[in-house]
Amino acid sequence: MRPMRRKDRAVTDPAKIRAVLAECQVCRLGLRDGDRVYVVPLNFGLAEREGKQFLYFHGAKEGRKADLIRQGGCACFEMDTGYRLQGGEQACDYTAAFRSIIGEGTVAEVTDPAEKETGLNAVMRQCTGQDRWTYDPAMLDAVGIFRLEVESLTCKEHL
Repeated sequence: MRPMRRKDRAVTDPAKIRAVLAECQVCRLGLRDGDRVYVVPLNFGLAEREGKQFLYFHGAKEGRKADLIRQGGCACFEMDTGYRLQGGEQACDYTAAFRSIIGEGTVAEVTDPAEKETGLNAVMRQCTGQDRWTYDPAMLDAVGIFRLEVESLTCKEHL
């Protein structure tokens, strides 16, 4: 991933990055679609295992997103929180306060029922703050769960 230009706005402390991520409600996933890019906003959840970070998404098993994920390969993502327009005397004095995370990784469909449950619990924890749910096996089979292994990310804040 290309280095961040505004290093003065970079957040590098892992605990602070997790805190920013915890405030985000939507992750925008970018997928290659031939010579184009398809971006879709998704609910998401984070799981960490063996020093690696994974973003989980849920959705329909059919459709453009699922088809592109099944083609495999790299994906990018963006999430942000705390956006506030900050005014000025002139148009060029305006700026925005925000915190954002941008990254890249490899995305794939999850088919193992135990990992699907892990992914759904991560999504529910992000959305509701709770991660102790039970799932009907038929529902687990019906829902699409997708996992992005985070290979790189940057976090930026401008307050």
